[in-house]
Amino acid sequence: MSPLPHPHSSPVSETLSFVSLLLSAMASADLRAELECSVCLNIYTDPVTLTCGHNFCWVCIDRVLDTQGGSGDFFCPVCRKRFRSRPALQRNITLHNIVGNVVSAHPDWEESGVFCTQCVDSPVPAVRSCLHCEVSLCDKHLRVHKKSPEHVLCDPTLSMESRKCSVHKEVLKYFCTKDNTCICVSCSLAGEHRGHQVETLDEASEKKKETLRNVLQKHLTKREETEERVQSLQEHRRKVEEEAAGDTERVTVLFRDLRRRLEDLEKRALREISGRAERISISIRDLEIKKEELSRKMRHIEELFNMTDPLCDTEDGDNEDRERHEELLHDGGGLGVAGVLHTGLSDIITEVNVYFYIQEAADILLNGNTAGNTLQISDDRKSVSGSDIDQNRPETPERFQCYQVLSSQSFSSGRHYWDVDVGGSDEWRVGMCYPSIERRGWESLIGSNKKSWGLDRDVNDDDDDEYSVRHDSNKILLPTDISSNRVRIDLDYEAGRISFYDLCDPIRHLHTFTTTFTEPLHAGIGVWDGCIKICGGREEM
Repeated sequence: MSPLPHPHSSPVSETLSFVSLLLSAMASADLRAELECSVCLNIYTDPVTLTCGHNFCWVCIDRVLDTQGGSGDFFCPVCRKRFRSRPALQRNITLHNIVGNVVSAHPDWEESGVFCTQCVDSPVPAVRSCLHCEVSLCDKHLRVHKKSPEHVLCDPTLSMESRKCSVHKEVLKYFCTKDNTCICVSCSLAGEHRGHQVETLDEASEKKKETLRNVLQKHLTKREETEERVQSLQEHRRKVEEEAAGDTERVTVLFRDLRRRLEDLEKRALREISGRAERISISIRDLEIKKEELSRKMRHIEELFNMTDPLCDTEDGDNEDRERHEELLHDGGGLGVAGVLHTGLSDIITEVNVYFYIQEAADILLNGNTAGNTLQISDDRKSVSGSDIDQNRPETPERFQCYQVLSSQSFSSGRHYWDVDVGGSDEWRVGMCYPSIERRGWESLIGSNKKSWGLDRDVNDDDDDEYSVRHDSNKILLPTDISSNRVRIDLDYEAGRISFYDLCDPIRHLHTFTTTFTEPLHAGIGVWDGCIKICGGREEM
């Protein structure tokens, strides 16, 4: 609304007054523009200056320089002046004080930038806008503004038309739940929304806020879980990198030694091959010499025939020569080479095992004293079957009341794994737990409490197979079924990890639980029908 001219004012004075007001408003707008950060377009917060003279919020320019750091090329976002290295940020104390003084005088500048329509002497920030009058008001003018229902007040805004119905030009007061849109009174009574379920904007806004709060809470929870996973993976990556450095050195040394050993083994095998022919040649030469010796002896014997006293020693080494001849004729040849290679390669494999310990499956035996009375344990304590026949075992504090059994062994350090053949059962649960797990009630099941971690197969309400992992009664459905009949449970006690794998080809990771273990861990099996078998193994030391 324009102010009325003073009765005694002249056209010249009115013009000068208007120009003065306009200049004041322009000066105020220019001042605000000078105090705005060119990055976030808000009033400076903790302003800093680059060497080129341009000012920014500390956080804004620091973030911009971070993004530029990837390319190693730093420059001012305003004048594009380039810097050889990341420029130092110098706090602008004078600008900081100016911002503080101006914001104190105009506290609502940063919030809306909307000024009171009624204040003509100087721009005063508005605190409310009236959609009916299409004006914005400061505290002073708001107190004298009409309070009748048609005067709808809202937060300061420059776009009042957006708050009115485009058809009836009335203030939007309701929300049509069917069409999911804001409407005016005329729309709800006579327009296309007549008869629809409507709510006041406040009611609809509160419901929307509640929905958004719930969504926000879910996102916060997921973000926290994601952060935990990131931290876990970062820690795991650090350990992997440390292990990789040591493994790289060991592999380099190992293969250098293996190459030397293989070269030596090659020479030995070739010597064995060429040695066979050489040994035969030597034997032929010896036999030729023996033949000459025999010819000499034959001549000597013929001379003895003509002698009157032919008594003399005519023994020879025919038996020894015959044995040697048989040995050479039946020499295995290739078998000798195979023996050299087998022995040499066995030595090499032994050396590989020294450099890199090959983890083997833990030797799990079931503890019958923990088995529920509906379970049958095999004599070798490697298999467990569900049964409808009560086994009449004595009731003890360590015995489960449900279809469950624990291993005799416990693990309090190191890395171990054990494999289970689950192909003989349609409903089962396998995992690991503390010995202090409850033994009574359904919450004693593996995965249904804080003291156990499990993988299970179940049948859902639609009679479909369902695979999931469980801990503390939280159930996580697996995206795919287990394709093989064998699963692996892998424990890294110090790292606080229990992992489950499907032993298909190739092996597929199913899920990993990460925590800090506070007790030794036992292997656990629950089976409701059929049979589950533990697949051999030997405990890792």
